[in-house]
Amino acid sequence: MLTEIRWHGRAGQGVITVGRLLASAAIMEGKHAQAFPEFGPERLGSAMLGYTRIANEPIEIHSPIYTPDIVVVIDPTLIKMVDVTKGLKEGGNLVVNTSKPIPENFFEALKRKRITAYGVNATKISLSVLGSAKAMNTATLGALLKASPLVSLDSVFKALGEHFKGPIFEKNVEMIRRGYEEAEAK
Repeated sequence: MLTEIRWHGRAGQGVITVGRLLASAAIMEGKHAQAFPEFGPERLGSAMLGYTRIANEPIEIHSPIYTPDIVVVIDPTLIKMVDVTKGLKEGGNLVVNTSKPIPENFFEALKRKRITAYGVNATKISLSVLGSAKAMNTATLGALLKASPLVSLDSVFKALGEHFKGPIFEKNVEMIRRGYEEAEAK
């Protein structure tokens, strides 16, 4: 089975890092995975996309993801700028970093497509753990794993340990755990 994830964020928010982290965790579990960004002549703060594919068999497709199973929105301001749900498969999951309730009319359209939306205040988690919003990507990853347990938290922590050491590793583990625990289906 192939699962495709599209990440919405801004350059500098860790879209590439979090997609690769998830792919690394999947590979550690014996799965096949891809992770890659899509951006043009962007600069820091510009909207960008990231993609992650996870499968039990080798992945032979190498294009952007047009009909994702899961969409993750790291930067909620993008909801007003782009249709983050474009192409999201019926029965899919939407994970949104948000500090306030998402408008009901946003969910009405999702319900018609049987899409389950999860909200998590990843920015607040990052601010409380790091003192900055720089790691809302990892807190959002925790919420994604609650919405769709593609890999185990232990595998994500192991993959994280290959990229970060010491206090920054420990803080990212805390943010992933909190994102997982605090994510709520809407």
